[in-house]
Amino acid sequence: MTATTAETDPATTGGHPQRWLILGVICLAQLVVLLDNTVLSVAIPSLTRELDASATDIQWMINAYSLVQSGLLLTAGNAADRYGRKKMLIAGLALFGVGSLAAGLAQSSDQLIAARAGMGIGGALLMTTTLAVVVTIFDDTERVKAIGLWATVNSLGFAAGPLIGGMMLNHFWWGAIFLINLPVVALGLFAAVVLVPESKNPQGDRPDLLGAVLSTIGMTAVVYAIISGPEHGWTSTHVLLSAALGVLVLGAFVRWELSIPYPMLDMHFFRNQRFIGAVAGAILVAFGMGGSLFLLTQHLQFVLGYGPLDAGLRTAPFALSIVALNLTGVGARLVRRIGTPATIAIGMVLVSSGLTAVALLGDDYSGMLLGLVAMGAGVAFSMPAMANAIMSAIPPAKAGVGAGINGTLAEFGNGLGVAILGAVLNSRFAALVPTVMGAASLPAALAAATSDGERERITDAFAAGLETSQLVGAVAVLAGGLLAALLLRRAERADSLKAAQ
Repeated sequence: MTATTAETDPATTGGHPQRWLILGVICLAQLVVLLDNTVLSVAIPSLTRELDASATDIQWMINAYSLVQSGLLLTAGNAADRYGRKKMLIAGLALFGVGSLAAGLAQSSDQLIAARAGMGIGGALLMTTTLAVVVTIFDDTERVKAIGLWATVNSLGFAAGPLIGGMMLNHFWWGAIFLINLPVVALGLFAAVVLVPESKNPQGDRPDLLGAVLSTIGMTAVVYAIISGPEHGWTSTHVLLSAALGVLVLGAFVRWELSIPYPMLDMHFFRNQRFIGAVAGAILVAFGMGGSLFLLTQHLQFVLGYGPLDAGLRTAPFALSIVALNLTGVGARLVRRIGTPATIAIGMVLVSSGLTAVALLGDDYSGMLLGLVAMGAGVAFSMPAMANAIMSAIPPAKAGVGAGINGTLAEFGNGLGVAILGAVLNSRFAALVPTVMGAASLPAALAAATSDGERERITDAFAAGLETSQLVGAVAVLAGGLLAALLLRRAERADSLKAAQ
C-alpha cells in the first residue's frame, strides 16, 4: 500500500504490510496522551509545595488539558478526514511534544496550566487520528482485533496514570512526568513520517471551527464556576456570571449547530432515546472515574500517608481489573447474553458500589482494594456497552462523528468529575475547618497549624470531605446508570414494536 491522498480501502489490499508495527507505535503514542489525563493526580503534593499551587490551581492544571481536548475532538476528527489523517497525526504529535516540553519546564502554576492547554490541542488530534489510522491500515479480517487492542490501551492509559506518575516522582522532580513524553513523541513522529500512509476524504465535512470555540468556552466557563464556588461563594457575582456565560455560550453552540450544514455535533441525535441513554451513561462513568482517581490519590497520600509511588501502586488493581476484563472480552460476552441495558446497569452499580466502599471503608487499604476492584469491573462492563450503544444509535455514514462524540463525552465527564467532586471536597473541608479557605490546600492548612491537635482536626476534616465527595460521586453514577439503562430499554422496546408492525 502506498501513500495516497484518496480514501484507501485496506479490505482490497490485505492491509498495510507494516500494520502491526504501526499499531504498536500508535498505541504507545495513544497511551502517553491518555496517561496525561490522570498522571498529574499523584503530583499534587509536589506541585502544592514547589509551585505554591492552591486547590483551584491544581484543578485547572488537570481540567485545562481535558477541557481543551474535549472541545476539539469532533473538529479534529473532521479536519483529519478532510485534510489528511497522516498530516493531522504529525501535527498532533508535534503540538503534544511542544506542550510537554513547556509543561516540564514550567516555573509557575499559570505556565503549567497554559502548557497543559496546549497539550490538550495535540491530544485531541492524536485521539481522533490514531483510531482513523488503525481503521485505514487494517483489513476487515483484522480490524476488530486491532481496534480491540487500541481500546484496551485506552483503558490502561486512563487508569495507569497514577502508577506511572508515582514511579517517576519516586526518582525525579515533578516535571519529569511531562518530559518523559518527548522520546515517545520523537519515535511517533519518525514512524508517522516513514510508515503511516496518507488517507483522506476530499468530500468530507468542513471543520466546524466556531462550534469548537463555542463548546470549549462554554464548558470552561461552567467548570470555572464550579471550581470557584467554594472560594468565592456559590451565590457570588463572580460565580454566577461565569455560570451564566457558560450557559449562554453553550446555548449559542446548540443554535449554531442546528443552523449549519456541517455541524460538529448533529443535535438531531438527541431525539433518539438510545443515544440519550448512552450519552448519560458515558458522561457519568467518566465522571466517576475522573473524579474518583483525583480523590483517591489524595486520600492515599494525605490521609493514609503513602508516598507518590506507593499511592500509584495501590491504585493498580483498578487498572488491572479493567485491562484483564477487556482482554478476555467478558463485557462483550455479557452484552450478547443479557443485552446492552442490563450490562450498563450492572457496570454502573459496580462503579457506584466501589466508590461507596472507598468512602466508607477507605480508612484501611483492604477496604479501598475492594472498592478499586469493583470500580474496575464496572468500568470494563459499562464502557464498551455504552460505546456500542452510541455507535448503534447513529447512522453508519456518521460513524466517525459517533467516535468523536464518544471521546468528547469521556473527556467532558472526566473534567466535570474532577471539578464537581473537587468542589464538594473543598466545601466540606472549609465547613469543618472555618479558618481555612476552601481554595487552600491541605499542606498549607497543616503548615499554618499551631498544635498537634489542630493538625489532627485539619486532617480529619479533609478525610470527611473526601468521604462526602466520594459518596456524591457514587449517587450520581448510580442514578445515571439506572437512567441510561431505562432509556435504552425503552428504545429497544420501541424498536421491537416498530419491527413487529
